[in-house]
Amino acid sequence: MSDAPRQPRAHLVGGGIASLAAAAFLIRDGHFPGEHIRVLEELPVAGGSMDGRGGPVESAGYVTRGGRMLEEEAYTCLWNLLETIPTLTDEKVSVREEIREFNAKWPTSAKARLIGRGATVLDASDYGLDLRDRMELVRLLVLPETAIGARRIEDFFSPHFFATNFWTMWRTTFAFQNWHSAVELRRYLLRFMQEFPRMHTLSGVRRTRLNQYDSVIRPLRAWLEDRGVRFEHGVRVTDVDFETDRDGTRRVRRLHLERDGRPETCVLAATDLAFLTLGSMTADAAYGSDDTAPELIRDRRDGGWRLWEAIAGKAGDFGRPAAFHGNVDEAKWESFTLTMRSPLLLHRIEELSGNLPGTGALMTFKDSAWLMSVVVPHAPHFEGQPEDVYTLWGYGLFVDADGDFTRKPMARATGREILTELLGHLGMSGIEEQVAATTTVIPVMMPYITSQFAPRTAHDRPLVLPRGAANFAFLGQFTEIPEDVVFTVEYSVRGAMHAVYGLLGLDLEIPGIHHALADPRTAFDVLGAALA
Repeated sequence: MSDAPRQPRAHLVGGGIASLAAAAFLIRDGHFPGEHIRVLEELPVAGGSMDGRGGPVESAGYVTRGGRMLEEEAYTCLWNLLETIPTLTDEKVSVREEIREFNAKWPTSAKARLIGRGATVLDASDYGLDLRDRMELVRLLVLPETAIGARRIEDFFSPHFFATNFWTMWRTTFAFQNWHSAVELRRYLLRFMQEFPRMHTLSGVRRTRLNQYDSVIRPLRAWLEDRGVRFEHGVRVTDVDFETDRDGTRRVRRLHLERDGRPETCVLAATDLAFLTLGSMTADAAYGSDDTAPELIRDRRDGGWRLWEAIAGKAGDFGRPAAFHGNVDEAKWESFTLTMRSPLLLHRIEELSGNLPGTGALMTFKDSAWLMSVVVPHAPHFEGQPEDVYTLWGYGLFVDADGDFTRKPMARATGREILTELLGHLGMSGIEEQVAATTTVIPVMMPYITSQFAPRTAHDRPLVLPRGAANFAFLGQFTEIPEDVVFTVEYSVRGAMHAVYGLLGLDLEIPGIHHALADPRTAFDVLGAALA
C-alpha cells in the first residue's frame, strides 16, 4: 500500500460560467490536475444562464432566455479567460480571437434604437437630459455606497429623468427598473460610462458569433473535458457542513447531495477545495409556447437558492438570500424567441429600422406598455441552424401591464399573442397571418432574472472568500466583489479568478476593474454627450 499523500480534489457546485471559469483557472494558472476536478450540476446541461437550445422544426423552435452584453473595455477577466480557450472549429483560433474577428466584420450599429408610436423611428441621439437630470446623476456618482445604502434608483431622480431617452436606453440595455438598487446603478454608470456617448448606436457592444452557449460554454466545456474534468449531472447539493478552528479558520468538511433523487454525503479531505455557486438569476424559468403562457413559479424549486438558504444561517457573513429572492414581482421579467421559416418579418424590420442584416442592434418600443425590446441576431445564431431559418429575441420589463394591442398582461400572453403585440408596435399587423403561419414563439418567464439588482445592504452578499475560508469560496452573481457590476459574465469570471487565486495562494495579478472616467478622453466624450 502506498503512503503517498492523497492528491487534492476540487468540487465545483453548479455548472454555470463561474464554475467553468474556476475549473479553467485551476488548471491553467494553478496547474491543478483536471481529472481531480468535478462539476456538480442538477440540470442536464452546463452553462447556467448562458443557454441556447432548440431546433428549426415547426413543432419546436430555438430559444435563449437572455443575451449577455459583452463590452471591450470593461470585460478584462472574461477576455483573459477566453484568450486561452480554442474554438470548436479551429484549435488555433481562440474564442477571444473569434469574437474580435466577428465584431470587426459585423459591428453593432443601431439606426433605430428607439421606436415611438406609429412605428416612428425616434432620434435616440437626443438623450433629453435637462440640468436637473444631470445634477441628479452627478449627485449619485459622487456619493459613497455607504451613504446610498439600500435606497432605490427612484429615490434619487425626478419624474422627468425617467421619461428621457437616456433612461429608456440605459434601462433596456442593462435591464434596470426604477425600484432597483441605486448602488448598482452607480456602479454601472462608473463602469460603463464609456458607453454614454455611443449608447444610441450600441457600437460598443461586442457579440459572439453564435449564441453564448454555442460560442462560449461549449468550447470551454470541451477544453475542460479534454483535460479530464468530470461533469456530473442530476446532482443537487442540498447542504454543506463547515468546521471552525480555534484560530478562526473555516473549512468545508462535507457536501450533502441528492443524486437522481437519492441522498449522498461527500467528505472532503483536508486538502480538498469546494467552490459553491449561490443563487441563480434564471432559477425556476418556465417556458410557454405559441398557445400557452409560461407559468410564474414562486416557491424556489431551484437548488441554487435552496443551498444558499441552507448555509446562510451558519455564519453571519454568508449573506441573506431573502434580500434577493424575497420579491418576485420586482425581479421578474419575460423574454421570447421567434423562430421564423420565412424572411418576411426580418425584411420588413430592416426596411423600417435601416439596420443592416446581422448587426444585432437592439430596438426598444419606448411607448410600449410592456416596454418591449427586440434584437435580430446575425444568422446563423445556433449551431446547425439552416440558411432559410431566422431568429429574433426580445423581452419586456413590465410584464404585468396590459398590452397595447393584446389588452392583456405579457405574463398571461401566449407566444402568438406576443407576436401580435410585436407586430402592432412595428406597424405590421397587416402581415400577421403570413408571419404567424411560419413562426414559432417561445416565451420564457424568469422570476429572479434581475434579483441581483434588489436594494441591499453591504452585508447581504457574502465575499467570494469569507474571512478565514481555508478551502472554500463562493461563486456567482450573489457574491460581493467591491466596485464590480452584477448581471454580467465578467462578474462571474472575476469572482472565479479571485476564488482560485486566493485559495491556491497564487501570486498572479487579477486584471483591474475598468474605471471609465479615469481616461481623460472618455471623460471628455461623456461630458459632450451629457451636454448635447
